[in-house]
Formats: sequence, C-alpha cells, structure tokens
Amino acid sequence: MTLDPQGNAPEDLSHAGSVTDKAIEYMIEQGIAPISVASALLGGALGLMARTMEDRAIARVLQSALASVESGELHEMRRSQAEGAGPAQ
Repeated sequence: MTLDPQGNAPEDLSHAGSVTDKAIEYMIEQGIAPISVASALLGGALGLMARTMEDRAIARVLQSALASVESGELHEMRRSQAEGAGPAQ
C-alpha cells in the first residue's frame, strides 16, 4: 500500500471507492434495504480493520468518520446529492 505524495491516502483508494460504489449500486438494485447494505459494509470494514490494523489506527479512522458526521460534512453530501442526482440512498 503506497501513500499519495502528501502521505494522506493509499493511491488505490479511488479504485477501491469505485468498486465499493458499484457494489452498493448492485445491492440497492437487488432490493436490499440501504440500512442492510450500510450495516454489511460497516461490519466488513470493521472486520478488515481488525485483521490488518492496530487498535489505535482503527480508533483514528473511526474518530475521523465521527468528525465528518459532527461537522455536517455528511449532511452536505446528502444535500448535494439530493440537488444533483436525485434522492439520497
């Protein structure tokens, strides 16, 4: 896993995100409820982190996610999606 020039994220993060987006799209098309999709993805992510990362690193990832919620970043994403591409899923 190689970090970008600023040392912020793996260079393959965009690819992984694209694959994940396609998987989500497929599950929604199959009629799987969004909460079930989200729960399965979160559970899988936590399992992967538990197998490959130290607890402190996992805590940093989770703290970053919580900060995104608390700052309103996710609300902005929902609003942008609702304005541009239709209803948020």
